[in-house]
Amino acid sequence: MGQLGAVRSAITVDERFGEACLQGLKGFSHVEVLFVFDQFPEHDDFREPRPNRGRSDLPPVGIFASRGPRRPNRIGVTCCAIESVHGRELTVVGLDAVSGTPVIDLKPAMAEFHPANIKQPEWVSRLMSEYFQP
Repeated sequence: MGQLGAVRSAITVDERFGEACLQGLKGFSHVEVLFVFDQFPEHDDFREPRPNRGRSDLPPVGIFASRGPRRPNRIGVTCCAIESVHGRELTVVGLDAVSGTPVIDLKPAMAEFHPANIKQPEWVSRLMSEYFQP
């Protein structure tokens, strides 16, 4: 891991949206990519808190205090840097999904929608320092 920030991914939008569906997106630095964790098995019991990634050095947390793929609706979201836009093809950097994962929506990242001062527990920074490298 640790190299996610450098991963480039190409997203091709379905032709039903037309060749101009990404028009205007080049003016943004980032895009939020919503996708389905389709390669993970569905779970039906989310009552027990679990440590992230099964790591015993992290505290157990409830399902809504985690961003992992074990989700009640299996929807993931990653804010990615936009590298290029060509017709229906969008190339992004830092997408946290495996090849072939269904993308269900794209939303331009806008500063006004993101909080300026995010607070999080210390263990999250520890976990993410091993996950993301800018």
